[in-house]
Amino acid sequence: MEYQGSCLCKGVQFKITGEFKSFYLCHCSYCRKDTGSAHAANLFSTSAKLEWIKTETEISSYQLPDSNHAKAFCATCGSALPNLQMGGRLLVVPAGSLDTKLEKRPDAHLFISSKAAWDEALEEIKKFERLPE
Repeated sequence: MEYQGSCLCKGVQFKITGEFKSFYLCHCSYCRKDTGSAHAANLFSTSAKLEWIKTETEISSYQLPDSNHAKAFCATCGSALPNLQMGGRLLVVPAGSLDTKLEKRPDAHLFISSKAAWDEALEEIKKFERLPE
């Protein structure tokens, strides 16, 4: 399988060739903090290959000291980008960075004991097709 992806400003574009082993929604405090949301949605692979197609903007990365938490992002727009971890053996791809339709569904929620207090029964709240007036 081949997946295309990019950042918000389109200064960084990439291609992933291969399959994803797992897809997790992580609710740990690190993922909530670095996404500014209820959870991170990341795809993982030990066999897929990452190719940078366009890097007009700088790709920055951050490794949280004394942890396994790492993040790559576009230095211009801040969008999360794929990164290699565990000495290059593990490819982590933010699901929202893909432009190609993803058929794979999440395998599990992780660290739900750390989830935000407001992250309950979200399917029950109002839904709008676009920003309400």
